[in-house]
Amino acid sequence: MAVDRARIEAAVADILAAIGEDVARPGLDQTPQRVADAYAEFFGGLALDPLEPLRDTVPLGDSDAETVVLRDIHFRSMCEHHLLPFTGVAHLAYLPGDRVVGLGRLPKVVEILASRPQLQERLTEEIADTFVAGLEPRGVLVVLDATHTCVTTRGARQTDASTVTIASRGELGDPIARAELIALIGRGIR
Repeated sequence: MAVDRARIEAAVADILAAIGEDVARPGLDQTPQRVADAYAEFFGGLALDPLEPLRDTVPLGDSDAETVVLRDIHFRSMCEHHLLPFTGVAHLAYLPGDRVVGLGRLPKVVEILASRPQLQERLTEEIADTFVAGLEPRGVLVVLDATHTCVTTRGARQTDASTVTIASRGELGDPIARAELIALIGRGIR
């Protein structure tokens, strides 16, 4: 389903009027359209299948592949509680089963899932579950480190605070294996 830009424009115009602004004044006259364009981008993942980037896999054959780690994948999402952005980095690790996927496909999964109204905790779990479903690996570890504008600019206003969430599956759920990988990717966590 495509984002209904006309409804977003009307809603933004209503919000601007509700806070006492003149929607027709210079500077605001194009704001409803700009917000609709931004929301189409921010929520574009709603119309996409996060498994799609994982469909073109490469068989490993008899290989006993070790862990694949991709660090510092930048992402942005929108907190579903306040519709304010949060941004951060994702660190992904997986123990391949009998196949792997091109490394460029991993950030695409993150982008699709992050381009939806989200909670960081759920986003972390959804990324891990998507890799399990799409690659059938022996193990998965996902670490997200993000800064939320609902924490930095309103309420608590903790400008240096970041949130770290972790999801692990399979063999990487083992505390020792998980700790080793977290130490490896830890240099990427702020």
